[in-house]
Amino acid sequence: MSDAEQPQIYLITPPEIELSHFPTDLARVLEATEIACIRLSLATRDEDLILRAADTVREVAHRFDVALVIDTHVVLAQRLGLDGVHLTDGARSVRMARKELGPDAIVGAFCDQSRHDGMNAGEAGADYVSFGPVGETTLGDGSRAEAELFQWWSEMIEIPVVAEGGLNPDIIRGLTPLTDFFGIGEEIWRSDDPVAALKSLTSAMVG
Repeated sequence: MSDAEQPQIYLITPPEIELSHFPTDLARVLEATEIACIRLSLATRDEDLILRAADTVREVAHRFDVALVIDTHVVLAQRLGLDGVHLTDGARSVRMARKELGPDAIVGAFCDQSRHDGMNAGEAGADYVSFGPVGETTLGDGSRAEAELFQWWSEMIEIPVVAEGGLNPDIIRGLTPLTDFFGIGEEIWRSDDPVAALKSLTSAMVG
């Protein structure tokens, strides 16, 4: 893979956003690094909190001309004029989301570690498929999306693929030739300096 074909960064918000300082942190990251897309991925189901966060993040994203998608909430994506939706239930909701949001919206699907789900999501009209977690995890049953899955996908399927969950420099180094995007979120937001944390991850793509 040449430098021109290096994976792009798909930025995922933290599950809880402090609106007093997150927009500033986000803007610093967008100033420092080229970001392909941002995903608003909040743990809350409080509609008012989601609306306020979406408004704030959208303002920053669009200032930098970066697309913004939201986890799961097709109706809110439509209502808020966001660029699309990231579905967390594999292929199940892709057709519905595409029908509701139209042909120009971004529709992505998280498919855990299932190539079958990924293929079905692609056939249903997903613009990209996401697999993960790629790093060690104690969440769920501890299953990981292994490099072999990305290797197979990169050879067999043309739909762009995102690697996410538990990324570190070693994993990024190994997956750089095999993925189109790295979904990076809490790996940097946990840090006191998200810009530096992101730089240490992206530098692994070139060495």
